[in-house]
Amino acid sequence: MEQASALDDIQALIVQLRDEFQVKHAVYHWLSADGEQYGFGTYDPIWVQRYTENDYMRIDPVVIGSFQRFHPVDWRELDWSSRAVQAFRKDSIKHGVGTQGFSFPIRGPNGQLSLLSTSDSTDDASWDDFTKSNQREWIVIAHCLNRKTLELVGCQNPETMRQLSPREIEALTYLGMGHVRAQVAELLNISEHTLRAYIESARFKLGASNTTHAVARAVAEGLIVLGGTARPTRSRLPLAPLRSV
Repeated sequence: MEQASALDDIQALIVQLRDEFQVKHAVYHWLSADGEQYGFGTYDPIWVQRYTENDYMRIDPVVIGSFQRFHPVDWRELDWSSRAVQAFRKDSIKHGVGTQGFSFPIRGPNGQLSLLSTSDSTDDASWDDFTKSNQREWIVIAHCLNRKTLELVGCQNPETMRQLSPREIEALTYLGMGHVRAQVAELLNISEHTLRAYIESARFKLGASNTTHAVARAVAEGLIVLGGTARPTRSRLPLAPLRSV
């Protein structure tokens, strides 16, 4: 990994990672706060294209769940209950993603979030044994891989970010949980005009292009935490085509 000198080398590393641990797939996904993405992995290119064309990122419990957490994510712990998500899961399994999965979210500078994920098709007991035996090593690999990728894309120096006020944090938290502005204003006992001022101020501090971007960046920076009451379809992330997978 330390010898990698270009982003194309990351793809070869991911393939080696999959083969070394004898899993079905390994994927590294890098998202910046301004919507730039890099993807490297072993999924079928047909699935990658389908994932992008169907805008699956907006409902993918793995991406949404990882944005809400700071610790490794076993896919079985995520919310797969909605009809849209169940259809997405069925489609992913059909295209060979696997029935089990584990993701390691890593946060970097300027709102950057990366995910190192592995997936396989096996029973629960076997998957429990795999994750118990290898979780610590994958955490280390995820951090090292993210550091190397940041180095290659020139994003190691974080920008100074102004702190949000308590009201700005509350406003973005409620919006991230799926409430519309009228509901948020009522919950905070303020007018919608005042709420708009808080949102615009938070956007300015976060360098966000819109409210959705502000929520995503606040979550990625750890400024707000969205709990289990969040609605997956509202946790929208900045999108751009994957550079390479």
